[in-house]
Amino acid sequence: MIFNDSQIKQLLKIASLAGQKIIEVYNSHQTEVSIKKDNSPLTLADQLSQELIVKKLKKLFPKIPLISEESRPVSFSKRKNWKYFWLIDPLDGTKEFIKRNGEFTVNIALIHNSQPVLGIIGIPARQQLYFGQKQKGAFKVDKNNKFKPILANKLSGKRVVIVRSRSHQSLEEETVVSWFKNPRIIYAGSSLKFCRVAEAKADLYLRQGPTMEWDTASGQAIAESSGARVLGLSYNKKSLKNSGFICAAPRKDILSKILNRSKL
Repeated sequence: MIFNDSQIKQLLKIASLAGQKIIEVYNSHQTEVSIKKDNSPLTLADQLSQELIVKKLKKLFPKIPLISEESRPVSFSKRKNWKYFWLIDPLDGTKEFIKRNGEFTVNIALIHNSQPVLGIIGIPARQQLYFGQKQKGAFKVDKNNKFKPILANKLSGKRVVIVRSRSHQSLEEETVVSWFKNPRIIYAGSSLKFCRVAEAKADLYLRQGPTMEWDTASGQAIAESSGARVLGLSYNKKSLKNSGFICAAPRKDILSKILNRSKL
């Protein structure tokens, strides 16, 4: 399934509208937080974004099922034979939203046979969108709706740039960092880390702590469409929890170390 330009614009519009809902809450300072059963935070912005995305996607693509962080869980027995489905995180980086640092996103991905083939990441605080689709490439879309192609392999220089999470780090990640001589470390929240690799602002994004499939699917689609490699992830598993993964620019010096030393 390859979406045409008109369909892509409709999908980008959905992400943009969801972002507007989030920003309305953000600007109103209505940051009351409830805690879900998994101990993750939930805000009004999560809920409003969720409602809009689900409603719009069901109207445009009624035959494609969906999974979202804020929807009721779908049993594996029901979804295991899905060929295509939407995978959504209506507000990725709720902790960043609460901290008010602007580094939260809207994630919309299309999964085909356990792999993401299309991804959209919206950055509401910056009025920016990232988009990637296999066979079409990856793009950054500004607030004037101008599409700029992005490639992961444009970063030059011997010093490796590693992007890391602002809110989640682990000792296992420190081990991978130690494989590289004097790397430069930058930080970002939510799925923005995938975008940094996709647009050649970083060479490597690694994560050893647990994430969920909706946290990573859109970012993986964008990164891979830009030419990056993503190792360690698959989708529509019995458990939707991910283990560790690595997203890397197509630099031979980086990939050789990862493939030789990593267990992914």
